[in-house]
Amino acid sequence: MKKRCEWCGTDPLYIEYHDEEWGVPAHDDRHLFEMLILEGAQAGLSWITILKKRQAYRKAFNNFEAAKIARYTDKQIARLLANPGIVRNRLKIVSAVQNANAFLEVVDEFGFFDRYIWRFVGDSPVQNRWRRLADLPATTRQSDEMSKDLKRRGFNFVGSTICYAFMQAVGMVNDHVVTCFRYDEIKRLD
Repeated sequence: MKKRCEWCGTDPLYIEYHDEEWGVPAHDDRHLFEMLILEGAQAGLSWITILKKRQAYRKAFNNFEAAKIARYTDKQIARLLANPGIVRNRLKIVSAVQNANAFLEVVDEFGFFDRYIWRFVGDSPVQNRWRRLADLPATTRQSDEMSKDLKRRGFNFVGSTICYAFMQAVGMVNDHVVTCFRYDEIKRLD
């Protein structure tokens, strides 16, 4: 049996996410935007709740095409608020629209969101060596800096804890514990 990070438990969806996606360095702007929005939607909830709603989010939010989301009208926001497949929190939904606009401004400035966001880790994944789940931090200096800069640029639901979870998800940091079978696999992707 493969040794995994304890947080993924036994849920098949969680295990698949852990084994195939979490911690893999991501550079696709659409995927980075999706993860930023989903991590913000997760605030106050468990990640498995969002993971189970991910397909509904993709459908509801035009597969996370920022240019489309940035143009959402009040009528489209009302439709999202009535969608039982997603978290129906007005602040989080309005934030997704605001974040889409801020995302497009970053893309205009840097050419790619990827080019902007990876600067916070010097354009290369941070290779941590945690032995226990309890050792993982909730925030770091880099997530603090990312949060501050994203907020300055008009993003919402991007506190330092959300930013660090985003960094873990998109492989900006390798936070698989060293005993996890994915630790060395992810490290080789650096």
